[in-house]
Amino acid sequence: MYKVRLYNNIAKIGLDQFTENFEVSDDIENEDAIVVRSANLHEIKYPRSLKCIARAGAGVNNIDVKTCTDLGIAVFNTPGANSNAVKELVFAGLLLASRDIYGGITWARGQAGNENLAKDMEKQKKHYAGNELAGKALGVIGCGAIGIQVANLALRFDMDVFGYDPFMSVDAAWQLSKNVHHEKEIDGLYKEVDFITIHVPQNDATKGMLNKEAFAKMKDGVKILNFARGGLVNDEDMLEALNSGKVACYVTDFPSPLLADHPHVIPMPHLGASTAESEENCAVKAAQEVMEYLQYGNIVNSVNLPNNSSPMTTPFRVCVLHKNVPKMIAKITDCAAQDNANIENLSNKSRGEIAYTMLDMDQEASEQTIEMMRKIYGVMRVETYKL
Repeated sequence: MYKVRLYNNIAKIGLDQFTENFEVSDDIENEDAIVVRSANLHEIKYPRSLKCIARAGAGVNNIDVKTCTDLGIAVFNTPGANSNAVKELVFAGLLLASRDIYGGITWARGQAGNENLAKDMEKQKKHYAGNELAGKALGVIGCGAIGIQVANLALRFDMDVFGYDPFMSVDAAWQLSKNVHHEKEIDGLYKEVDFITIHVPQNDATKGMLNKEAFAKMKDGVKILNFARGGLVNDEDMLEALNSGKVACYVTDFPSPLLADHPHVIPMPHLGASTAESEENCAVKAAQEVMEYLQYGNIVNSVNLPNNSSPMTTPFRVCVLHKNVPKMIAKITDCAAQDNANIENLSNKSRGEIAYTMLDMDQEASEQTIEMMRKIYGVMRVETYKL
């Protein structure tokens, strides 16, 4: 019986994915897996039994990924599961930034009882006039699951779209419309566009990337949308840019105390993935990732370990998480040979300093063999599976 601990309310459709082989609860000890949405896991103590953490969403800032990697704990996220929800809100943000819809609604709400409303609003509406999206240039920083959808949809609004992503995968490139201008340098995107929307993870390399230096390279009056992570924008520099008019409007799903009440900021309370459909999609995907890993050793959508998965076509499987060093595979297979087992399939994938080797075998590895593998210098974890 596998134990799964919940750290947030997880959509029922996701919990329903777990079979009778799984005990799932928010009050459980010695868990094999954790499923989490937004709860902060940086301060928790990981039990020795913990093998994986699945984040029902894209960002993993609430998880101590480095410590998990050091302990051999797989961290999963659910890329693409909430992309449609975020894409739709990005376009709401584009429209709000283009035309002062929010200001117009606020004025209209204050007109209850005004018998001259029809006449007054004809005079007032000029204060909320804006511009159309058609013909404007949009820069998309980060062409992953969300950025691609935003870029492709923007073309249907007759926008001129520029994309920048130095790490774009081949699969992502196939999904991105050929009509999106591919910028090899981010500075080229800055100088071309009227709107910028950012869709990259927050890490040491991207934190505060939209700052005074970046703003200086942009057009005067640029409008910026942030539905990725608040830390991607330097708030002090953004305040200065808003006050000077360099940035005409900042739409953010991560309001800060410094910017929340600024007249040129449109703040939202982290609504990007807050749809019933998105929460269900993320929950289902997270549950499936946990089950694949605990039952078959398959690693899918990990942010810290090598992704390595294949159907289990033999009765037995041994999976070894180890340092990515020479001769490791030979040492592992030498151990397996002690049982005279036939390795019918071997798969090895690496990610930086970590590697993951899967052995599909025709007979079960003995406890002695597994202990030999665990004692190999550089081996972090050995798990066995059977159909």
